[in-house]
Amino acid sequence: MNKGIAAGDKAVFFDRDGTLMRDTGYCSDPGEVELLEDVAGLLPELRKAGFRLIIVTNQSGIGRGYFTEEDFWAVQHELEKQLGPGVIDATYFCADTPQSASDRRKPNPGMLLEAAKELGIDLKQSYMVGDKPSDVEAGIRARLKATILFGTDASSVPMKTGATLVTKDFREVAQFILGN
Repeated sequence: MNKGIAAGDKAVFFDRDGTLMRDTGYCSDPGEVELLEDVAGLLPELRKAGFRLIIVTNQSGIGRGYFTEEDFWAVQHELEKQLGPGVIDATYFCADTPQSASDRRKPNPGMLLEAAKELGIDLKQSYMVGDKPSDVEAGIRARLKATILFGTDASSVPMKTGATLVTKDFREVAQFILGN
């Protein structure tokens, strides 16, 4: 555990593409970063409420050779620039392809467990927000307080995901977290 970080911090884990920014399909160009509606305005509200904000994202485009880790970080830096300084506490990514998945690739909870250990996060007080059933499943496997399926296609995904909330509205995501 890192010194200076209180054990038992609560967090909101976010998928990146399709959750915080528009999913362009293997995004490797910082010029394609476009925040989703209400994201930039509401993430600071979650921080003010005491949540650490952590990105956990599968990036198989690296493992497939579509782009490099440097390309990933260039996109990530642009996202963080658009969100504002200090909004995101940490970013974890997994470059594994589905065919060579480790315990870090969602739906496995490895990145969430790694972040919890390194950052002193209390998983039972934390949330997972993502646009795919694999995001929800990772949150369930990590035994988080709640999981939220969010995104433009969220309501078309079968409810069998086990998500605590399914919504297309980021404002509803924030209200749900702040209200619990």
